[in-house]
Amino acid sequence: MAKLVSMEKVYLKPHTDISEKLIQDFIFRDPSVLGLGDLSPIQREKVQPNGGRLDLLLADDNGTRYEVEIQLGATDPSHIIRTIEYWDSERKRYPQYDHCAVIVAEEITGRFMNVISLFNGSIPLIALQLSAYKQGEDYSLVFTKVLDRVTYAVEDDEQFEVTDRKYWENKSTPKMLKEVDLIFGDLQNFIGGYALKYNKHYIGMAKDGISKNFLMFRPKKDYMYLMFKGHDDSELIKTAENEGLDLSYKPRFREYYLRIKDYNEYKKHKQFIESCILSSMEYFNISE
Repeated sequence: MAKLVSMEKVYLKPHTDISEKLIQDFIFRDPSVLGLGDLSPIQREKVQPNGGRLDLLLADDNGTRYEVEIQLGATDPSHIIRTIEYWDSERKRYPQYDHCAVIVAEEITGRFMNVISLFNGSIPLIALQLSAYKQGEDYSLVFTKVLDRVTYAVEDDEQFEVTDRKYWENKSTPKMLKEVDLIFGDLQNFIGGYALKYNKHYIGMAKDGISKNFLMFRPKKDYMYLMFKGHDDSELIKTAENEGLDLSYKPRFREYYLRIKDYNEYKKHKQFIESCILSSMEYFNISE
Protein backbone atom coordinates (compact mmCIF):
# COMPACT_ATOMS: atom_id res chain seq x y z
CA MET A 1 0.00 0.00 0.00
CA ALA A 2 1.26 3.47 -0.85
CA LYS A 3 2.37 5.68 2.00
CA LEU A 4 3.05 9.36 2.43
CA VAL A 5 6.56 10.48 3.27
CA SER A 6 8.06 13.79 4.27
CA MET A 7 10.81 15.46 2.28
CA GLU A 8 13.17 18.13 3.52
CA LYS A 9 13.12 21.37 1.54
CA VAL A 10 16.61 22.62 0.82
CA TYR A 11 18.00 25.86 -0.60
CA LEU A 12 20.48 25.32 -3.37
CA LYS A 13 22.43 28.57 -3.51
CA PRO A 14 24.57 27.78 -0.42
CA HIS A 15 24.56 24.06 -1.19
CA THR A 16 27.91 22.42 -1.81
CA ASP A 17 26.70 19.31 -3.67
CA ILE A 18 24.12 20.78 -6.06
CA SER A 19 25.53 23.31 -8.51
CA GLU A 20 23.96 25.34 -11.29
CA LYS A 21 25.86 23.20 -13.79
CA LEU A 22 24.27 20.06 -12.36
CA ILE A 23 20.83 21.60 -12.72
CA GLN A 24 21.61 22.58 -16.30
CA ASP A 25 22.56 18.98 -17.04
CA PHE A 26 19.37 17.72 -15.40
CA ILE A 27 17.12 20.00 -17.50
CA PHE A 28 19.08 19.48 -20.72
CA ARG A 29 18.69 15.70 -20.47
CA ASP A 30 14.92 16.02 -20.03
CA PRO A 31 13.50 19.50 -20.74
CA SER A 32 9.96 18.25 -19.99
CA VAL A 33 10.73 18.70 -16.27
CA LEU A 34 10.15 22.44 -16.77
CA GLY A 35 6.48 21.81 -17.48
CA LEU A 36 6.53 23.81 -20.72
CA GLY A 37 5.55 20.95 -22.99
CA ASP A 38 7.52 18.58 -25.18
CA LEU A 39 10.75 20.53 -25.67
CA SER A 40 13.95 19.41 -27.31
CA PRO A 41 17.44 20.40 -26.15
CA ILE A 42 19.50 22.35 -28.69
CA GLN A 43 22.54 23.74 -26.88
CA ARG A 44 23.81 24.61 -23.43
CA GLU A 45 26.27 27.33 -22.45
CA LYS A 46 25.77 28.94 -25.85
CA VAL A 47 28.30 31.72 -26.40
CA GLN A 48 26.73 35.10 -27.20
CA PRO A 49 28.23 37.61 -29.68
CA ASN A 50 28.37 40.39 -27.09
CA GLY A 51 29.78 38.20 -24.37
CA GLY A 52 28.34 35.78 -21.87
CA ARG A 53 26.84 32.34 -22.28
CA LEU A 54 23.17 31.40 -22.54
CA ASP A 55 22.51 28.61 -20.03
CA LEU A 56 20.12 26.56 -22.16
CA LEU A 57 18.55 26.80 -25.59
CA LEU A 58 15.47 24.61 -26.04
CA ALA A 59 12.85 24.32 -28.79
CA ASP A 60 9.42 22.88 -29.48
CA ASP A 61 7.97 21.46 -32.70
CA ASN A 62 6.02 24.63 -33.50
CA GLY A 63 8.97 26.88 -34.27
CA THR A 64 9.49 28.40 -30.82
CA ARG A 65 12.89 28.60 -29.15
CA TYR A 66 13.24 29.06 -25.42
CA GLU A 67 16.22 31.01 -24.04
CA VAL A 68 16.58 29.69 -20.48
CA GLU A 69 18.61 31.31 -17.73
CA ILE A 70 19.03 29.65 -14.33
CA GLN A 71 19.84 31.40 -11.07
CA LEU A 72 20.20 29.86 -7.64
CA GLY A 73 18.73 32.07 -4.97
CA ALA A 74 16.51 35.06 -5.67
CA THR A 75 16.18 36.95 -8.93
CA ASP A 76 18.23 40.14 -9.16
CA PRO A 77 18.32 43.00 -11.70
CA SER A 78 21.50 41.79 -13.42
CA HIS A 79 20.00 38.35 -13.96
CA ILE A 80 16.82 39.84 -15.41
CA ILE A 81 18.81 42.05 -17.78
CA ARG A 82 21.03 39.14 -18.83
CA THR A 83 18.01 36.96 -19.59
CA ILE A 84 16.44 39.66 -21.76
CA GLU A 85 19.72 40.44 -23.53
CA TYR A 86 20.23 36.80 -24.49
CA TRP A 87 16.62 36.51 -25.69
CA ASP A 88 17.04 39.68 -27.77
CA SER A 89 20.31 38.48 -29.25
CA GLU A 90 18.87 35.12 -30.27
CA ARG A 91 15.72 36.54 -31.84
CA LYS A 92 17.77 38.98 -33.93
CA ARG A 93 20.17 36.28 -35.10
CA TYR A 94 17.40 33.76 -35.85
CA PRO A 95 14.28 35.74 -36.84
CA GLN A 96 12.76 32.70 -38.57
CA TYR A 97 11.82 31.34 -35.13
CA ASP A 98 9.49 32.56 -32.44
CA HIS A 99 11.45 33.24 -29.22
CA CYS A 100 10.54 33.19 -25.54
CA ALA A 101 12.74 34.08 -22.58
CA VAL A 102 12.60 31.79 -19.54
CA ILE A 103 13.99 32.73 -16.16
CA VAL A 104 14.44 30.03 -13.50
CA ALA A 105 15.20 31.01 -9.91
CA GLU A 106 14.66 29.71 -6.41
CA GLU A 107 12.82 32.88 -5.48
CA ILE A 108 10.86 35.09 -7.86
CA THR A 109 10.79 38.38 -5.98
CA GLY A 110 8.16 41.08 -5.99
CA ARG A 111 10.72 43.45 -7.41
CA PHE A 112 11.17 41.11 -10.37
CA MET A 113 7.43 41.16 -11.04
CA ASN A 114 7.42 44.95 -10.85
CA VAL A 115 10.31 45.24 -13.30
CA ILE A 116 8.67 42.87 -15.78
CA SER A 117 5.41 44.84 -15.62
CA LEU A 118 7.30 47.89 -16.91
CA PHE A 119 7.83 46.17 -20.26
CA ASN A 120 4.04 46.16 -20.75
CA GLY A 121 3.92 42.85 -22.60
CA SER A 122 6.64 43.70 -25.11
CA ILE A 123 8.82 40.75 -24.05
CA PRO A 124 7.51 37.18 -24.10
CA LEU A 125 8.82 35.81 -20.81
CA ILE A 126 8.11 32.88 -18.51
CA ALA A 127 9.24 32.79 -14.88
CA LEU A 128 9.69 29.43 -13.12
CA GLN A 129 10.33 29.07 -9.41
CA LEU A 130 12.68 26.23 -8.57
CA SER A 131 12.14 24.25 -5.37
CA ALA A 132 14.41 21.43 -4.18
CA TYR A 133 13.59 18.64 -1.76
CA LYS A 134 15.81 16.00 -0.16
CA GLN A 135 14.91 12.44 0.76
CA GLY A 136 17.78 10.34 1.99
CA GLU A 137 20.69 10.93 -0.35
CA ASP A 138 18.49 11.99 -3.28
CA TYR A 139 17.13 15.36 -4.36
CA SER A 140 13.97 16.24 -6.26
CA LEU A 141 13.50 19.44 -8.26
CA VAL A 142 10.09 21.03 -8.79
CA PHE A 143 9.50 23.84 -11.29
CA THR A 144 6.44 26.04 -10.69
CA LYS A 145 5.30 28.59 -13.26
CA VAL A 146 4.68 31.92 -11.52
CA LEU A 147 4.54 34.06 -14.65
CA ASP A 148 3.17 32.78 -17.94
CA ARG A 149 4.36 34.01 -21.27
CA VAL A 150 3.55 37.69 -21.83
CA THR A 151 3.05 38.23 -25.53
CA TYR A 152 3.20 41.31 -27.69
CA ALA A 153 0.18 43.53 -27.17
CA VAL A 154 -1.27 43.16 -30.63
CA GLU A 155 -4.76 41.82 -30.21
CA ASP A 156 -6.70 44.98 -29.31
CA ASP A 157 -8.76 46.17 -32.24
CA GLU A 158 -7.91 49.76 -31.41
CA GLN A 159 -4.42 49.11 -32.75
CA PHE A 160 -5.86 48.24 -36.16
CA GLU A 161 -7.75 50.28 -38.67
CA VAL A 162 -11.50 49.63 -38.59
CA THR A 163 -12.97 49.03 -42.04
CA ASP A 164 -16.36 47.92 -43.36
CA ARG A 165 -17.98 45.06 -45.26
CA LYS A 166 -17.31 46.67 -48.63
CA TYR A 167 -13.57 46.67 -47.88
CA TRP A 168 -13.64 42.89 -47.35
CA GLU A 169 -15.84 42.25 -50.38
CA ASN A 170 -13.15 43.93 -52.48
CA LYS A 171 -10.27 42.24 -50.66
CA SER A 172 -11.96 38.83 -50.81
CA THR A 173 -15.20 38.33 -52.78
CA PRO A 174 -18.89 39.02 -52.07
CA LYS A 175 -19.48 35.27 -52.36
CA MET A 176 -16.88 34.48 -49.68
CA LEU A 177 -18.40 37.11 -47.38
CA LYS A 178 -21.75 35.31 -47.72
CA GLU A 179 -19.98 32.10 -46.64
CA VAL A 180 -18.75 33.97 -43.57
CA ASP A 181 -22.33 35.10 -42.89
CA LEU A 182 -23.60 31.52 -43.12
CA ILE A 183 -21.03 30.23 -40.65
CA PHE A 184 -21.56 33.14 -38.28
CA GLY A 185 -25.32 32.62 -38.45
CA ASP A 186 -25.00 28.92 -37.72
CA LEU A 187 -22.96 29.70 -34.59
CA GLN A 188 -25.61 31.96 -33.08
CA ASN A 189 -26.84 29.22 -30.78
CA PHE A 190 -23.88 29.88 -28.48
CA ILE A 191 -22.46 33.24 -29.56
CA GLY A 192 -25.74 35.14 -29.67
CA GLY A 193 -25.39 38.85 -29.02
CA TYR A 194 -22.08 39.14 -30.86
CA ALA A 195 -21.71 40.98 -34.15
CA LEU A 196 -19.08 40.90 -36.88
CA LYS A 197 -16.55 43.71 -36.63
CA TYR A 198 -14.65 44.50 -39.82
CA ASN A 199 -10.99 45.33 -39.25
CA LYS A 200 -8.20 45.77 -41.76
CA HIS A 201 -6.53 42.43 -41.07
CA TYR A 202 -9.44 40.25 -39.98
CA ILE A 203 -13.15 40.17 -39.21
CA GLY A 204 -13.56 39.84 -35.47
CA MET A 205 -16.25 39.63 -32.80
CA ALA A 206 -17.81 42.49 -30.84
CA LYS A 207 -20.57 42.71 -28.26
CA ASP A 208 -22.05 46.02 -27.14
CA GLY A 209 -19.22 47.72 -29.04
CA ILE A 210 -16.51 45.81 -27.16
CA SER A 211 -14.18 43.49 -29.07
CA LYS A 212 -13.84 39.89 -27.90
CA ASN A 213 -11.87 38.08 -30.57
CA PHE A 214 -12.34 34.47 -29.50
CA LEU A 215 -13.20 33.88 -33.18
CA MET A 216 -11.89 35.74 -36.24
CA PHE A 217 -12.42 35.31 -39.95
CA ARG A 218 -9.86 36.04 -42.64
CA PRO A 219 -11.58 35.43 -45.98
CA LYS A 220 -9.49 35.03 -49.12
CA LYS A 221 -10.62 34.68 -52.74
CA ASP A 222 -11.27 30.92 -52.71
CA TYR A 223 -11.07 29.96 -49.04
CA MET A 224 -11.00 31.46 -45.57
CA TYR A 225 -9.21 31.11 -42.26
CA LEU A 226 -11.08 30.67 -39.02
CA MET A 227 -8.79 31.94 -36.27
CA PHE A 228 -9.21 31.32 -32.56
CA LYS A 229 -7.10 31.74 -29.46
CA GLY A 230 -5.69 29.05 -27.21
CA HIS A 231 -2.66 27.40 -25.71
CA ASP A 232 -0.44 25.25 -27.88
CA ASP A 233 -1.97 21.76 -28.07
CA SER A 234 -0.30 19.19 -30.33
CA GLU A 235 -3.21 16.78 -29.78
CA LEU A 236 -5.61 19.31 -31.26
CA ILE A 237 -3.43 19.56 -34.37
CA LYS A 238 -3.43 15.76 -34.67
CA THR A 239 -7.21 15.62 -34.28
CA ALA A 240 -7.61 18.16 -37.07
CA GLU A 241 -5.25 16.19 -39.31
CA ASN A 242 -7.26 13.03 -38.68
CA GLU A 243 -10.37 14.92 -39.81
CA GLY A 244 -8.58 16.03 -42.96
CA LEU A 245 -8.37 19.66 -41.85
CA ASP A 246 -5.53 22.14 -42.31
CA LEU A 247 -4.89 23.56 -38.82
CA SER A 248 -1.75 25.44 -37.78
CA TYR A 249 -0.67 27.34 -34.67
CA LYS A 250 1.12 30.70 -34.35
CA PRO A 251 2.90 30.66 -30.95
CA ARG A 252 3.72 34.36 -30.96
CA PHE A 253 0.04 35.31 -31.06
CA ARG A 254 -1.37 32.13 -29.48
CA GLU A 255 -3.68 31.73 -32.45
CA TYR A 256 -4.89 28.71 -34.37
CA TYR A 257 -5.47 29.08 -38.11
CA LEU A 258 -8.03 26.70 -39.59
CA ARG A 259 -8.29 26.79 -43.37
CA ILE A 260 -11.65 25.83 -44.84
CA LYS A 261 -13.13 26.24 -48.29
CA ASP A 262 -16.70 27.26 -47.51
CA TYR A 263 -19.81 26.78 -45.39
CA ASN A 264 -20.24 23.19 -46.57
CA GLU A 265 -16.81 22.23 -45.25
CA TYR A 266 -17.64 23.98 -41.99
CA LYS A 267 -20.86 21.93 -41.70
CA LYS A 268 -18.93 18.73 -42.33
CA HIS A 269 -16.61 19.47 -39.39
CA LYS A 270 -19.05 21.54 -37.33
CA GLN A 271 -18.63 19.57 -34.10
CA PHE A 272 -14.84 19.92 -34.13
CA ILE A 273 -14.94 23.62 -35.04
CA GLU A 274 -17.50 24.42 -32.36
CA SER A 275 -15.36 22.68 -29.75
CA CYS A 276 -12.39 24.86 -30.80
CA ILE A 277 -14.45 28.04 -30.52
CA LEU A 278 -15.80 27.04 -27.12
CA SER A 279 -12.25 26.37 -25.96
CA SER A 280 -11.25 29.84 -27.21
CA MET A 281 -14.16 31.36 -25.29
CA GLU A 282 -12.90 29.63 -22.16
CA TYR A 283 -9.46 31.08 -22.89
CA PHE A 284 -11.09 34.54 -22.79
CA ASN A 285 -13.19 33.53 -19.76
CA ILE A 286 -16.40 34.06 -21.76
CA SER A 287 -19.44 32.04 -20.80
CA GLU A 288 -21.96 31.01 -23.40
